[in-house]
Amino acid sequence: MEWFAIKYDLSRAETENMDQGLKNSNRRYSYWIIGGLLLIIVLSLIPWENAIPTGPKVGIVEINRPITDSKEIVKDLNYFLEESSISAIVIRLDTPGGGVAASQEIYEKVKKISEKGSKPIIASMGGVAASGGYYIALGADTIIANPGTATGSIGVIMTYPVVRELMDKLGVEQETIKSGELKDAGSIFRDMNEKEKKYWQELIDNLHRQFVTVVSKERNLSFTDVSKLADGRVFSGMQALDVGLIDLLGTM
Repeated sequence: MEWFAIKYDLSRAETENMDQGLKNSNRRYSYWIIGGLLLIIVLSLIPWENAIPTGPKVGIVEINRPITDSKEIVKDLNYFLEESSISAIVIRLDTPGGGVAASQEIYEKVKKISEKGSKPIIASMGGVAASGGYYIALGADTIIANPGTATGSIGVIMTYPVVRELMDKLGVEQETIKSGELKDAGSIFRDMNEKEKKYWQELIDNLHRQFVTVVSKERNLSFTDVSKLADGRVFSGMQALDVGLIDLLGTM
């Protein structure tokens, strides 16, 4: 009886030791798994594209819609300007144009990058790079267009509907209280008078003159020569090259 009791006690001790060893082994495996997961997370957070030299890179800023705001585009241009791994910037234009002020703000940023000279900035035109799109391209070091790109359209336009007759048919009247004679110039509820037409024309002519002046300066053309081209017409890339509006023909 005593022998069996001792043997039982020894077997129980061996079993407990095996259980403890198994627990320790499982704990070590858990540590390895947790450590591996942490390593994977850390490695995933490292910007390998910047940590490992891979040669020169080109930053591409795409403008492929009507230009209504400059904030995001200027932000992207600033990022590529400051990013050390970027050796050059391409601003890809496929837009019919848009707002005057927004186009001017993007042009000014492109121009500043060009003047800084630390990175070349190239304007690459897609299917359409007209009006405000062409305005932006003027700030770049080089302007490239496809032979069939629709570009130019140097001009300014403002349109709005007049719904006076429709309102009359509906029996709806529009009452306006204003602080000045021209405060509601451009109202869709009535026809424009001669003074308002003159007012709007002077504004459009001023904006147009700004556009022509920038083209003349950036393309090294006389104001008179640019004025002859600035009647709102669109040029193909090949035609634009012939009249000096772009630098060369090429693709993205």
